[in-house]
Amino acid sequence: MGAKTNVKRYKKESDVSYSLGITLTFELLNKKPDMVTHIYIHSSFVDREAYDKLIMLCNNHNVAYSINDKVFHILSKKENCYVIGEFKKYEMKIQNEENHVVLVNPSNAGNLGTIIRSCLGFGIRNIAVIGPSVDLFEPKVIRASMGAFFGVDIQYYDNFDLYLECHSSRSLHPFMLDAKAALADSRFNQPYSLIFGNEATGLPAEFNNIGESIIIRHSKEIDSLNLPIAVSIALYEATK
Repeated sequence: MGAKTNVKRYKKESDVSYSLGITLTFELLNKKPDMVTHIYIHSSFVDREAYDKLIMLCNNHNVAYSINDKVFHILSKKENCYVIGEFKKYEMKIQNEENHVVLVNPSNAGNLGTIIRSCLGFGIRNIAVIGPSVDLFEPKVIRASMGAFFGVDIQYYDNFDLYLECHSSRSLHPFMLDAKAALADSRFNQPYSLIFGNEATGLPAEFNNIGESIIIRHSKEIDSLNLPIAVSIALYEATK
């Protein structure tokens, strides 16, 4: 056990980020132990059943930890957060031979985290994010992913052309409301890229000229599906 001071609220420019919660921190310790710099524990967590398991993991990976209630007032606004993992930001690279989910200009941290969790749930571990976008290491992203963040690779690209330069010879499938094909009629030749636009605006019209654009048909009672739901439906169809 080792005390640590000078903890500051997360900023995009920070060298570290945080897993806010016990489930997320277990995933962090299991998947990325070398990146962990410190584990903070709330005093009210000491008597809980999972405390011994947490301490065992910290000791196994030689990770410092401390009981420090003050840190929770700085880093977390959630009353049910009793464990926080601090970890160094790290570089991720996606594999060209694998299937990808490509997110163009995602702007909502909660949505991004939910999509990451769905991707891992359907076995897609390679995610491309086209900028500008929400901060990938924002703690809200990690919390919404329920720790799935640590089981995938997410690579940032300044623009879509750069993504294409790095990942050629793929089946490209932009999801659009004015697409050429219905999802139910589509076939996905591997490796493929499932491409989705911003929560508010979707993909620009020029994406209709890229690969085979796809529409997820729904009733006229709504104008569009929520982005994480659309991604999950597409993942189900592509991976079934």
